Amino acid sequence: MAQEDIAQNFEAPQKCLKVLVVDDHPAFRFGIIRLLKQMDGVVACGEAGDGFEALEVFRKQQPDIVLMDISLPGRDGVELTKMMLSEDPKLTVLMVSMHDETNYALRALRAGAKGYLRKDESLTELGAALARVTNNGLYVSQRFSDRLIFKAIHSGEELGDAYLRLLSDRELEVFRAIGQGLGTREIADRLCLSVKTIETHRAHIKRKLRVGDSNEIVKLARDMQSMREDVAAGQA
Repeated sequence: MAQEDIAQNFEAPQKCLKVLVVDDHPAFRFGIIRLLKQMDGVVACGEAGDGFEALEVFRKQQPDIVLMDISLPGRDGVELTKMMLSEDPKLTVLMVSMHDETNYALRALRAGAKGYLRKDESLTELGAALARVTNNGLYVSQRFSDRLIFKAIHSGEELGDAYLRLLSDRELEVFRAIGQGLGTREIADRLCLSVKTIETHRAHIKRKLRVGDSNEIVKLARDMQSMREDVAAGQA
């Protein structure tokens, strides 16, 4: 895929976004910065190769977004994410790492990162990832989101809640109402919204959770509702 095509996946924001690139490999930083230059409304305000330098550049440049590696000399990316967010809660951190998501993505998200992008996908997915996290969304790869939904269905662990962070607050309300057995009209009445609005939310939920049709979304919602009830019963 050409760099121009990749950049087109990112819609220019209303204000110019300052991006700090933190990675201990100079060649990778160079490639990411080169790609950022192809995107309208984005400027690479700095780069850093270790944790100490990253904090220094972060405090000096005050970026809107940090593209953060996990394995860094000095301090790792997860620790840096916590430190930076404690100083600037409005900061958006997108992890870009060679490590497998299974072991690191949830750790990064719990630290406050808005997304996790593998380096082997960064050149093709960076635009889409930036578009998601700059619009208050959460970005993980399709492969990892599939793992999350599988574990959410087959266990009562908190992975299910982490997966549902992909949904907006309103979408989550609709999803949970579906799990309680309510139809579209009933959900609309409960939330004081139009049927058309509920149908739009259902379409967004299907897309974000990558389910094929209405029957699948109902089954998933009911399965997760049952898990929540089982967990609540066990804690009573």
